[in-house]
Amino acid sequence: MNEQRVLIVGATSAIAEATARRFAARGHSLYLLARNGERLESLAADLRVRGAARVFHAPFEANDLDAQEALLARVDSELGGIDQVLVAHGTLGDQKACEASVEATLQELNTNALSVIALLTRLANRFEAQRHGCIAVIGSVAGDRGRQSNYVYGTAKGALAIFLQGLRNRLAKSHVQVLTIKPGFVDTPMTAAFPKGPLWASPEKIAADIERAIERKRNVLYTPFFWWPIMAVIKSVPEMIFKRLSL
Repeated sequence: MNEQRVLIVGATSAIAEATARRFAARGHSLYLLARNGERLESLAADLRVRGAARVFHAPFEANDLDAQEALLARVDSELGGIDQVLVAHGTLGDQKACEASVEATLQELNTNALSVIALLTRLANRFEAQRHGCIAVIGSVAGDRGRQSNYVYGTAKGALAIFLQGLRNRLAKSHVQVLTIKPGFVDTPMTAAFPKGPLWASPEKIAADIERAIERKRNVLYTPFFWWPIMAVIKSVPEMIFKRLSL
Protein backbone atom coordinates (compact mmCIF):
# COMPACT_ATOMS: atom_id res chain seq x y z
CA MET A 1 0.00 0.00 0.00
CA ASN A 2 1.30 3.46 -0.87
CA GLU A 3 1.62 6.12 1.79
CA GLN A 4 -1.81 7.12 3.03
CA ARG A 5 -2.90 10.24 4.90
CA VAL A 6 -4.85 8.87 7.85
CA LEU A 7 -7.05 10.71 10.35
CA ILE A 8 -7.61 8.83 13.63
CA VAL A 9 -10.38 10.17 15.88
CA GLY A 10 -10.25 8.99 19.48
CA ALA A 11 -6.62 8.10 18.85
CA THR A 12 -5.73 7.30 22.47
CA SER A 13 -8.27 4.48 22.79
CA ALA A 14 -6.59 1.08 23.02
CA ILE A 15 -7.82 -0.20 19.64
CA ALA A 16 -6.96 3.06 17.89
CA GLU A 17 -3.45 3.08 19.35
CA ALA A 18 -2.82 -0.49 18.24
CA THR A 19 -4.13 0.27 14.75
CA ALA A 20 -2.10 3.48 14.53
CA ARG A 21 1.08 1.48 15.21
CA ARG A 22 0.29 -0.74 12.25
CA PHE A 23 -0.32 2.31 10.05
CA ALA A 24 2.97 3.85 11.25
CA ALA A 25 4.87 0.68 10.35
CA ARG A 26 3.58 1.12 6.78
CA GLY A 27 4.99 4.63 6.63
CA HIS A 28 1.64 6.42 6.55
CA SER A 29 1.12 10.04 7.59
CA LEU A 30 -1.12 10.31 10.65
CA TYR A 31 -3.29 12.95 12.26
CA LEU A 32 -4.36 12.10 15.79
CA LEU A 33 -7.38 13.59 17.58
CA ALA A 34 -8.19 12.87 21.21
CA ARG A 35 -9.11 14.60 24.45
CA ASN A 36 -5.95 13.84 26.48
CA GLY A 37 -3.16 16.13 25.27
CA GLU A 38 -0.36 14.43 27.22
CA ARG A 39 -1.22 11.00 25.90
CA LEU A 40 -1.45 12.43 22.38
CA GLU A 41 2.09 13.80 22.68
CA SER A 42 3.40 10.47 23.90
CA LEU A 43 1.58 8.49 21.22
CA ALA A 44 2.76 10.81 18.45
CA ALA A 45 6.38 10.39 19.55
CA ASP A 46 5.98 6.61 19.63
CA LEU A 47 4.48 6.52 16.13
CA ARG A 48 7.31 8.60 14.68
CA VAL A 49 9.80 6.08 16.04
CA ARG A 50 7.74 3.25 14.53
CA GLY A 51 8.04 4.67 11.02
CA ALA A 52 5.19 7.10 10.42
CA ALA A 53 6.06 9.55 7.64
CA ARG A 54 4.51 12.47 9.54
CA VAL A 55 2.45 12.73 12.72
CA PHE A 56 0.21 15.65 13.65
CA HIS A 57 -2.17 15.89 16.58
CA ALA A 58 -4.80 18.18 18.06
CA PRO A 59 -7.26 18.13 20.97
CA PHE A 60 -10.75 16.84 20.27
CA GLU A 61 -13.93 17.07 22.32
CA ALA A 62 -16.45 14.61 20.90
CA ASN A 63 -19.59 16.50 21.86
CA ASP A 64 -18.43 19.92 20.66
CA LEU A 65 -20.20 19.53 17.32
CA ASP A 66 -19.75 23.17 16.35
CA ALA A 67 -15.96 22.79 16.40
CA GLN A 68 -15.88 19.85 13.98
CA GLU A 69 -15.85 21.75 10.69
CA ALA A 70 -12.94 24.01 11.65
CA LEU A 71 -11.04 21.03 13.04
CA LEU A 72 -11.45 19.07 9.80
CA ALA A 73 -10.28 22.10 7.82
CA ARG A 74 -7.16 22.18 9.99
CA VAL A 75 -6.56 18.47 9.40
CA ASP A 76 -6.99 18.96 5.63
CA SER A 77 -4.54 21.83 5.61
CA GLU A 78 -1.81 20.27 7.75
CA LEU A 79 -2.09 16.72 6.41
CA GLY A 80 -2.63 17.80 2.81
CA GLY A 81 -5.84 15.80 2.45
CA ILE A 82 -7.39 12.69 3.99
CA ASP A 83 -7.27 9.23 2.40
CA GLN A 84 -8.45 7.16 5.35
CA VAL A 85 -10.34 7.84 8.57
CA LEU A 86 -10.62 5.63 11.63
CA VAL A 87 -13.31 6.84 14.06
CA ALA A 88 -12.73 5.20 17.42
CA HIS A 89 -14.02 7.54 20.12
CA GLY A 90 -16.75 6.53 22.52
CA THR A 91 -17.63 5.59 26.07
CA LEU A 92 -18.90 2.42 27.72
CA GLY A 93 -21.57 3.88 29.95
CA ASP A 94 -23.12 2.57 33.14
CA GLN A 95 -26.44 0.97 32.17
CA LYS A 96 -27.90 1.28 35.66
CA ALA A 97 -26.95 4.94 35.83
CA CYS A 98 -28.64 5.50 32.49
CA GLU A 99 -31.80 3.77 33.68
CA ALA A 100 -31.94 6.20 36.60
CA SER A 101 -31.08 9.35 34.66
CA VAL A 102 -32.36 10.86 31.43
CA GLU A 103 -29.28 13.08 31.38
CA ALA A 104 -26.90 10.10 31.59
CA THR A 105 -28.81 8.30 28.84
CA LEU A 106 -28.68 11.29 26.51
CA GLN A 107 -24.98 11.79 27.24
CA GLU A 108 -24.25 8.22 26.15
CA LEU A 109 -26.33 8.60 22.99
CA ASN A 110 -24.69 11.93 22.17
CA THR A 111 -21.14 10.62 22.58
CA ASN A 112 -21.55 7.19 21.00
CA ALA A 113 -23.97 8.02 18.20
CA LEU A 114 -24.78 11.66 17.48
CA SER A 115 -21.23 13.03 17.72
CA VAL A 116 -20.02 10.29 15.39
CA ILE A 117 -22.88 10.79 12.93
CA ALA A 118 -22.22 14.54 12.84
CA LEU A 119 -18.54 13.97 12.13
CA LEU A 120 -19.28 11.35 9.47
CA THR A 121 -21.75 13.66 7.73
CA ARG A 122 -18.99 16.24 7.34
CA LEU A 123 -16.40 13.67 6.29
CA ALA A 124 -18.72 11.97 3.80
CA ASN A 125 -19.08 15.14 1.75
CA ARG A 126 -15.31 15.46 1.49
CA PHE A 127 -14.85 11.83 0.48
CA GLU A 128 -17.69 11.95 -2.01
CA ALA A 129 -16.08 14.96 -3.70
CA GLN A 130 -12.62 13.37 -3.91
CA ARG A 131 -14.04 10.00 -5.05
CA HIS A 132 -11.66 7.74 -3.18
CA GLY A 133 -10.74 6.69 0.32
CA CYS A 134 -11.87 4.67 3.32
CA ILE A 135 -14.06 5.59 6.28
CA ALA A 136 -13.71 2.99 9.05
CA VAL A 137 -15.80 3.29 12.21
CA ILE A 138 -15.66 1.23 15.38
CA GLY A 139 -19.12 0.13 16.46
CA SER A 140 -19.91 -2.96 18.53
CA VAL A 141 -21.70 -6.29 18.43
CA ALA A 142 -23.86 -4.71 21.18
CA GLY A 143 -25.67 -2.83 18.41
CA ASP A 144 -26.99 -6.03 16.84
CA ARG A 145 -29.69 -6.64 19.45
CA GLY A 146 -30.95 -4.79 22.49
CA ARG A 147 -30.08 -6.59 25.73
CA GLN A 148 -31.08 -5.55 29.24
CA SER A 149 -27.45 -5.38 30.37
CA ASN A 150 -26.37 -2.62 27.96
CA TYR A 151 -29.27 -1.45 25.81
CA VAL A 152 -28.43 2.26 25.98
CA TYR A 153 -24.92 1.63 24.65
CA GLY A 154 -26.40 -0.89 22.21
CA THR A 155 -28.94 1.67 20.99
CA ALA A 156 -26.15 4.09 20.11
CA LYS A 157 -24.12 1.45 18.29
CA GLY A 158 -27.21 0.11 16.52
CA ALA A 159 -28.12 3.58 15.25
CA LEU A 160 -24.56 4.08 14.10
CA ALA A 161 -24.59 0.76 12.23
CA ILE A 162 -27.76 1.72 10.33
CA PHE A 163 -26.29 5.13 9.49
CA LEU A 164 -23.14 3.46 8.15
CA GLN A 165 -25.22 1.08 6.01
CA GLY A 166 -26.87 4.03 4.31
CA LEU A 167 -23.59 5.92 4.00
CA ARG A 168 -21.95 2.88 2.42
CA ASN A 169 -24.79 2.64 -0.09
CA ARG A 170 -24.49 6.36 -0.89
CA LEU A 171 -20.68 6.44 -1.26
CA ALA A 172 -20.27 3.20 -3.21
CA LYS A 173 -20.72 5.03 -6.51
CA SER A 174 -17.91 7.38 -5.47
CA HIS A 175 -15.53 4.44 -4.86
CA VAL A 176 -15.33 5.17 -1.12
CA GLN A 177 -15.12 2.23 1.26
CA VAL A 178 -17.25 2.48 4.40
CA LEU A 179 -16.21 -0.14 6.94
CA THR A 180 -18.33 -0.94 10.01
CA ILE A 181 -16.16 -2.57 12.68
CA LYS A 182 -18.01 -4.69 15.24
CA PRO A 183 -15.69 -5.92 18.00
CA GLY A 184 -16.86 -8.24 20.70
CA PHE A 185 -15.24 -8.21 24.14
CA VAL A 186 -11.89 -6.39 24.05
CA ASP A 187 -9.39 -6.27 26.92
CA THR A 188 -8.81 -2.52 27.28
CA PRO A 189 -8.56 -0.03 30.16
CA MET A 190 -12.27 0.73 29.58
CA THR A 191 -13.15 -2.90 30.41
CA ALA A 192 -10.55 -3.44 33.14
CA ALA A 193 -13.18 -4.19 35.80
CA PHE A 194 -14.83 -6.95 33.77
CA PRO A 195 -13.92 -10.62 34.38
CA LYS A 196 -12.13 -11.99 31.31
CA GLY A 197 -12.77 -15.27 29.48
CA PRO A 198 -12.06 -17.09 26.20
CA LEU A 199 -14.22 -14.70 24.14
CA TRP A 200 -12.02 -11.73 24.99
CA ALA A 201 -9.51 -10.38 22.48
CA SER A 202 -6.55 -8.02 22.67
CA PRO A 203 -6.51 -4.59 20.98
CA GLU A 204 -3.64 -5.85 18.84
CA LYS A 205 -5.82 -8.66 17.46
CA ILE A 206 -8.60 -6.20 16.63
CA ALA A 207 -6.09 -3.84 14.98
CA ALA A 208 -4.74 -6.62 12.75
CA ASP A 209 -8.27 -7.48 11.65
CA ILE A 210 -9.03 -3.82 10.92
CA GLU A 211 -5.92 -3.45 8.79
CA ARG A 212 -6.81 -6.59 6.82
CA ALA A 213 -10.44 -5.51 6.35
CA ILE A 214 -9.34 -2.15 4.92
CA GLU A 215 -6.95 -3.88 2.52
CA ARG A 216 -9.68 -6.27 1.36
CA LYS A 217 -12.32 -3.53 0.94
CA ARG A 218 -14.67 -5.19 3.42
CA ASN A 219 -18.03 -3.66 4.33
CA VAL A 220 -18.58 -5.12 7.81
CA LEU A 221 -16.02 -6.66 10.13
CA TYR A 222 -16.94 -8.83 13.11
CA THR A 223 -13.80 -9.22 15.17
CA PRO A 224 -12.67 -11.73 16.24
CA PHE A 225 -14.40 -13.70 13.46
CA PHE A 226 -16.41 -15.97 15.79
CA TRP A 227 -18.66 -13.06 16.78
CA TRP A 228 -20.45 -13.30 13.45
CA PRO A 229 -22.03 -16.72 14.18
CA ILE A 230 -22.57 -15.81 17.84
CA MET A 231 -24.54 -12.71 16.91
CA ALA A 232 -26.39 -14.56 14.14
CA VAL A 233 -27.71 -16.95 16.79
CA ILE A 234 -28.55 -14.15 19.24
CA LYS A 235 -30.44 -12.22 16.57
CA SER A 236 -32.41 -15.30 15.57
CA VAL A 237 -33.84 -16.02 19.04
CA PRO A 238 -37.61 -15.23 19.03
CA GLU A 239 -38.58 -12.24 21.14
CA MET A 240 -40.93 -14.33 23.31
CA ILE A 241 -37.92 -16.40 24.40
CA PHE A 242 -35.32 -13.63 24.31
CA LYS A 243 -37.11 -11.40 26.81
CA ARG A 244 -36.97 -14.20 29.40
CA LEU A 245 -33.21 -14.45 29.16
CA SER A 246 -30.83 -12.59 31.47
CA LEU A 247 -28.46 -11.16 28.88
